[in-house]
Amino acid sequence: MAVVDLSVSKKKALANHTDTLGDEIRQQTLIYAKDFKVAWLNFARHLFSIWEDKMYMGWGYNKFEEYVEKEIGFNKSLALKLVKSYIFLENDEPQYLADSFFDDREVNNIPGYEEINVLRTAKAKKELTKSDYEHLRKAVFDKGKEAAEVRKDLTALIKERKKIDPEEERNNRHLVAVRKMINSLRSFKKDMEALKIGSADILNDTDELLARLQEEID
Repeated sequence: MAVVDLSVSKKKALANHTDTLGDEIRQQTLIYAKDFKVAWLNFARHLFSIWEDKMYMGWGYNKFEEYVEKEIGFNKSLALKLVKSYIFLENDEPQYLADSFFDDREVNNIPGYEEINVLRTAKAKKELTKSDYEHLRKAVFDKGKEAAEVRKDLTALIKERKKIDPEEERNNRHLVAVRKMINSLRSFKKDMEALKIGSADILNDTDELLARLQEEID
């Protein structure tokens, strides 16, 4: 009669149980993560209704910001960002508000309010083309890029699209050079006075030159 090593069997059973339990926890975590990423939308939707219909006035508050800070203990700038992001979604990306938008999406492909806010900012930039916006939109909705990355892309696009006036660029370089010269002369004068070197004429000339340079940038 074969002898069964019960210690080995128990280890296998424990390993299988651990794997099953781990899989369940993993799946539950994905569900909770998706709920967490979507929760801001429900919050923003209610904040928008309260803000738009001035419901807070019926609750004894004169301003929306006052209600937000005193009743729900929320930062007013963040609350307004959520409201603005929700308005943007309603007007420009309504598909994001549909429940079906989240059903088949992986958790890491669901944008949060920060990403939506960057996209809202991009939409308002007149210097960007439709193609530029679409590029950022895909980065947020299709590639799941984080807000910091999308913001970098937005900054780069704005710099590319910004028209540079050659005359303005020359003037800017001139002003930078003059400011550097002024700082150098001030440092030179300070050293001369501290070390008591150089004649009074040199100090006077330095003052005159500083005055003339200052006129250049005033």
